[in-house]
Amino acid sequence: MTAQTHNFEADTGKILNIVINSLYSDPDIFLRELLSNASDAIHKRKFLGQTEPSILNSGENEIFVHVDEKKKTIELVDTGIGLSSDELIETLGTIARSGTSSFLDSIDEATDSKDAAKALIGKFGVGFYSAFMVAEKVSVTTRKAGEKDANIWESDGQSGYTIYKSENEHEIGTSIKLHLRKSAKEYADLNKIKSLIKKYSDHILVPIFVQSKDVEKEQANSAQALWTKSPSDVSKEEYFDFYKSTLGSFDDPYITLHNRTEGSIDFTNLLFIPKTAPFDLFEPERKAKVSLYINRVFISQDVDGIIPSWLRFVKGVLDTTSLDLNVSREMVQSSPVIKKISKSVTKRILSELKKKMKKDDENYDAFWGQFGKVLKEGLYEDFENREKIAEITRVYSFKHEKLINLNSYIEEMAEKQDKIYYLTTDTLKQAKSSPHLEGFKAKGIDVLLMTDPIDAFWMSQMGAYKEKSFLSISRDKYDLAALSEEQAEDKADDEAKNTITTLIKDCLGDLIEDVKSTSELVESPVRLVAGEGGLDFNLERIMKAQNPDFKDSTKILEVNCNHELVKRIPNLSVELQEAISRMLFEQARVLDGEMPTDPQQFSKDLIAIGSSL
Repeated sequence: MTAQTHNFEADTGKILNIVINSLYSDPDIFLRELLSNASDAIHKRKFLGQTEPSILNSGENEIFVHVDEKKKTIELVDTGIGLSSDELIETLGTIARSGTSSFLDSIDEATDSKDAAKALIGKFGVGFYSAFMVAEKVSVTTRKAGEKDANIWESDGQSGYTIYKSENEHEIGTSIKLHLRKSAKEYADLNKIKSLIKKYSDHILVPIFVQSKDVEKEQANSAQALWTKSPSDVSKEEYFDFYKSTLGSFDDPYITLHNRTEGSIDFTNLLFIPKTAPFDLFEPERKAKVSLYINRVFISQDVDGIIPSWLRFVKGVLDTTSLDLNVSREMVQSSPVIKKISKSVTKRILSELKKKMKKDDENYDAFWGQFGKVLKEGLYEDFENREKIAEITRVYSFKHEKLINLNSYIEEMAEKQDKIYYLTTDTLKQAKSSPHLEGFKAKGIDVLLMTDPIDAFWMSQMGAYKEKSFLSISRDKYDLAALSEEQAEDKADDEAKNTITTLIKDCLGDLIEDVKSTSELVESPVRLVAGEGGLDFNLERIMKAQNPDFKDSTKILEVNCNHELVKRIPNLSVELQEAISRMLFEQARVLDGEMPTDPQQFSKDLIAIGSSL
């Protein structure tokens, strides 16, 4: 085969430039990335060999790291599945095909692009290319299981790469040779390499051997899966090292869950809940980074159903002996064993989060700020776990001006109150200035202010919590006077109220469904509420964003007939009556986060009113 030279894709070249310029905070991790890839290749060969015995390794599954101190080279050799020439182009000629653009956008948007790159590079699947942080040239020789020929991939990490057939026979697997830069000659030291293997890759199940001119073969890792140890035998530092080195994380975990469950189903879980949300948390294809092992043999990292989608930020390992090693991927995903494991693990995670919330609400609120929106997806879609998720849900209290939980709200409810009052808006600032809150503030009744788009959905789907119904104060009917002994004062008689509401309704015509007097307003003259069967305003905005043809429902305008401006309307000219009625209606829309229906007319009305009153 004649050598074929290829140019890197444009985005790949950009990212390589970033990587080579040492934007990793610690170049040591190149070895971790390459060893992890080698381990994955060995596990893949072993797994595929369950159904294709011909590709199984007849010898030992192992990784060798050969250090040549004189030539300043490091060579990593594995007995894994190997790569074909097409796979070399596909996997080593492009970087993170689905994430490259997002990565570059993140760098461009960041205030400090260097710090942003340090935090983001490890999340975009560029592990192999971290080799160019220490190497001026990289050669990859590989033979795929089932194929006769071996191929060589070479690159200096600059303009492109070359692929050609190897003239020499090569065992199935891959060898990666790094020709070290002068600035990275420290890595041509066997003791240095041994210490890095111990630090970053001790938990890899495959034995890793080091070799040099003076050392023929010496195992550098324990090759024992961390999760197989008793939790009492694992230190906090070991957990954190595993979380960072094996799972590729950059923060410290918020929660570590290490348990063994025995009974009708046996499994071990070593799971971590991060402190910081990953960049792709809300991407549609995002899945939980939980690897499934069967009797310590890696199966897959993306088995559907192993963790519910609303816990997709959880990372770690699940290892079970209750599944056959040769079970097909499709059978794994539909297996009742997986469903039972998922149910048990989900319950355990929720229980641990509940403990954290009770123990330290300040740190829990920081966690909630990162992952609350995702957990709320469970309130909407997971009927079985809805109550448990609601117990750990944090909601903003208008009365206390901070996050509280739903149980706290219920404990402080007024004596005759049987509803959980809430208001959905786009922002907290908008919610706090809403006229809908005035009556509640006057009577000391708390309202939950909800600003996440999913809030209106999950509350309408859930309906109630602890037998207390959710009630939207911008949509549903309620009577605050019924919650206290004192009755609302009636400063305007019914005839005067009817005169005002009828007049305003005539002025507004089809803009509103109806005009009614209300005692729930204190300072504001009017507010808009949903009509019969109408949606929350915030929910309507979401529907419009998804469907441009979606039509708003007409609203009911509630009027504070005790307001001085409102009381003056009947005594004004017809032109001013119409102008003020329109102005009040548009003002109510603005306070609910909407634009005026007719901005030009709104401006004219303001000018006319200002010059006349």
